[in-house]
Order: sequence, then C-alpha cells, then structure tokens
Amino acid sequence: MKRNADGTVAKRDAAATKERITKAALAEFGTKGYGGARMATIAKKARCNIRMLYHYFSGKQQLYLACLERVYTNIREAERALNLLELEPEEAIRQLVDVTFSHMAENRDFVQIAGVENTLRGRFLKNVAPVPSAALDHIETIRKILACGQERGIFREDIDALQLYVSILALSYLHLSNQYTLSITYGTDLGDAAWLRDRRTHVREMVTAYVKRSA
Repeated sequence: MKRNADGTVAKRDAAATKERITKAALAEFGTKGYGGARMATIAKKARCNIRMLYHYFSGKQQLYLACLERVYTNIREAERALNLLELEPEEAIRQLVDVTFSHMAENRDFVQIAGVENTLRGRFLKNVAPVPSAALDHIETIRKILACGQERGIFREDIDALQLYVSILALSYLHLSNQYTLSITYGTDLGDAAWLRDRRTHVREMVTAYVKRSA
C-alpha cells in the first residue's frame, strides 16, 4: 500500500493512471503493432505495475480496443467542434480540410494505429461500437454542406460526400504515413515545416477547386 510522506494512505488517481496506460499503449501498439506490443513494456512506460494495468484493462485486446476508440473519437470530436453546418458552404469545406490536415499532423497516434489496424484488416475496429455511427453522422454533415452549396449554385451537383471525405483524408494522411520512404524517394524532407505549410495550402486549394461549380 502506497503512503504519503506523512504516513497517510495515498489515494489512487484512477483517471490519471488509465491515461498514462492508454498513452503508453498508443506508443507501443503504434510502433510494434498488435502482435509485437508487450503489456509489460506498456506497464513500465506508464509507471505502474502489471497487476495495476490488468486492474484497469482486462487484457491486451481490451487495451488495444481502448486505443482504437480513443484515436477515432478524438478526430470526430475535433470535427464536431467546428459546427460546420453553421458556416457558409465554402468556408465549411475549407475548415473541414484544415481540421483534418491539422489533426493528422498533430496526432500521429491516429496515423500509426490506423496503419496497424489496416494490417489486421479491421479485425478489431468492427468491435468499437461508436466508430461507425459517428463516422456516418460526419458523412451526413458533409452531404448537408454540399447540398446547401448546390442549392446556392456554388457547388457542382455530382459530388459524393464519402468520396470527397476519403480524398481529404488521403491528401492529409499519405505524406505522414509514408513520410520517410517518400522523402528518400523524392529527395525532399516531407517533415519540413515549410513543405508542410505548402502541402496544407495545396490540399485546401485542390479540394475547394474541385467542389466549386464551373463558371
């Protein structure tokens, strides 16, 4: 039993402990994959003993599922915080591009864990109940933005919301997931701040140009 300096029993901060475990697990799964990740390593990085880890997470699968839910929930929350339906259609599309691009750049955990889960062919993601419903809600929001722009005569009529969002994801993701191989192949540091600023502008301009109705 852990005690404070004055001899009193220290209270366990469950939320802080679970947060440390989750962050350590994200790093471990992201770098070593599901099969290569070790619970003992996660416990050590989280500064807790292995028994404590299993107290909060019954096993490796439950911890991995918690990591998946964390990264997918985070991106949906970032998108919802924009209140896209309250913006003008063109600004909504620009904001959607910017938040997607920024979220990928600032949350490499998503890039790594999504890559790991893809190698597993989505084996575990299908068991994270909130993910599909939240994703479908997001696509419906994009459909409404497109419909508003089409009604105003500023967006083209033949845009599929899911196709558009997958394109935005791809344009915001590939240079991160393949950063090192692309940098070597093309002799350009894709992690360079100036290159990333140009990349953001390029993606924003490409997407907004695509959705606009031809004059």
